[in-house]
Amino acid sequence: MDILGATLRICVDDLETAVPFYERLAGAPAQRFERGGVSVAAVGCFLLMSGPESELEVLRKVAATIAVTDVDEADRVLTDSGAHVLAGPVATPAGRNLIAMHPDGYVYEYVDRRTAQ
Repeated sequence: MDILGATLRICVDDLETAVPFYERLAGAPAQRFERGGVSVAAVGCFLLMSGPESELEVLRKVAATIAVTDVDEADRVLTDSGAHVLAGPVATPAGRNLIAMHPDGYVYEYVDRRTAQ
């Protein structure tokens, strides 16, 4: 499994206030989208999220987002290595993802940019 990078997930109260700081820090403009009632801004290696507490409560349980070349391969490697896949693989607007709990109890999202065939 090729790991391409990781994104830090940050829940913020006010996305509009937080975005300029992270744009300056990362030296890049935010890419914005909505997902399940949550407003999201991807800025460099940061994924800022703001929305209803009921939605953020679930999102806070995921330690980081890990980009991989192929979520199906990640699924196999994770399962063979003792991780428990909690959700997915499923299609997303940008590719596919899965959520897995590692044997140490930490939860991660794995994503790829592959679209459904």
